[in-house]
Amino acid sequence: MDVKIQPSKLSGDVYIPSSKSYAHRALICAALAEGESVISGINMSKDIEATISAMNALGAECTVDGNGNVKVRGISKAPERAVINCNESGSTLRFVIPIAAALGTTSRFLGRGRLPERPIHIYLRELGQKGITFDYYCTMPFDMSGKLESGIYEVEGDVSSQFITGLLFALPLLKSDSIIRITSKLESKPYVDITIDCLKKFGIEIMEFNNNYIIKGSQRYKPCDVTVEGDYSQAAFFYTANALGCSINLQNLNKNSVQGDKKILDIISEMCYNENGLKNFEADCSDIPDLVPILTVLGCFGKGPSKIFNAKRLKIKESNRLEAISVTLNRLGGRVTVTDDGLLIKPVKTLHGGFVSSFGDHRIVMSAAIAAVKADGDIIIRGAEAVEKSYPDFFRDYNNLGGKANVITLE
Repeated sequence: MDVKIQPSKLSGDVYIPSSKSYAHRALICAALAEGESVISGINMSKDIEATISAMNALGAECTVDGNGNVKVRGISKAPERAVINCNESGSTLRFVIPIAAALGTTSRFLGRGRLPERPIHIYLRELGQKGITFDYYCTMPFDMSGKLESGIYEVEGDVSSQFITGLLFALPLLKSDSIIRITSKLESKPYVDITIDCLKKFGIEIMEFNNNYIIKGSQRYKPCDVTVEGDYSQAAFFYTANALGCSINLQNLNKNSVQGDKKILDIISEMCYNENGLKNFEADCSDIPDLVPILTVLGCFGKGPSKIFNAKRLKIKESNRLEAISVTLNRLGGRVTVTDDGLLIKPVKTLHGGFVSSFGDHRIVMSAAIAAVKADGDIIIRGAEAVEKSYPDFFRDYNNLGGKANVITLE
């Protein structure tokens, strides 16, 4: 799908979709609980559909009613074998591997897009020492068998917090106690905080002490009805549009959320925006990697060079996001340079129209759409259907705010 965007200012109310991070976690906790839970307020996307499919494959019964509610009957008996299709969802893959291992389910994992390239070496090493056998050749599909054993798991903190979250889901199911020992600086810690917050709602206790997570065994997930809060990762696009001169009222956000991407409010209010307009900023993105593409758009319009650092991990997302966002904005007249661990953004007065690629990445598409509010010509995004991964209604909401985004057919 190709979308042409004519520059226009956005204004009005927008209801921010549910947090994908919370939705993944609540669905998984409900699937591991004995009994029935209702997870409400969910906006469906390809990634959430992948997690629902994975939970059903492992023996849960998830029923979607079409009104944002998912009724989940927890796993009563795990299957001996399962085929788990993660589609393009890295969260689903890394969350579910240790869960299937704890349940003792021999599993085949399927995936598409860049997912087969996403690393799982931490699991190969740590689970491989705890009773699990992988038939894995650096791609997908791959097979896993065995029954996970408790013990000490040593996990690097600077690869992906998803490995820690996956273990936090699985280890309470084992008979004996376990420890997750973080062996390097934990990046994206707010995502682990979301996990612990969600686990607590479902009756699971996690102790954090001296860079370790201590997990008692033989815990039981308890059913719980949960309403998923709005997603600050998605809200960041509209907050940035406001900083660029739009007037959008964002709804469905929890002001007390532990979501790390709520940091967008601080960056805009404290670092970027004042009565004299935008200024340059420096942002450590080790805890907020998903904000990097839209922060790069913001940096294009400062009064001096802006810098994003501690963002190496973006090279192994849905795209190499450092390269993708720099290429995208530079094609539109931006001045973005990739550094060893981030980006250097020099300001411009305006962006130009032109053709850009989605790089198969939902956050690149949405960033390009927001960049259009400060462009002097039409922007055409090739492969804009990538938004379906996390925010299928993005262009509907964009147009409801006065945007001019239209699907076109190119020869």
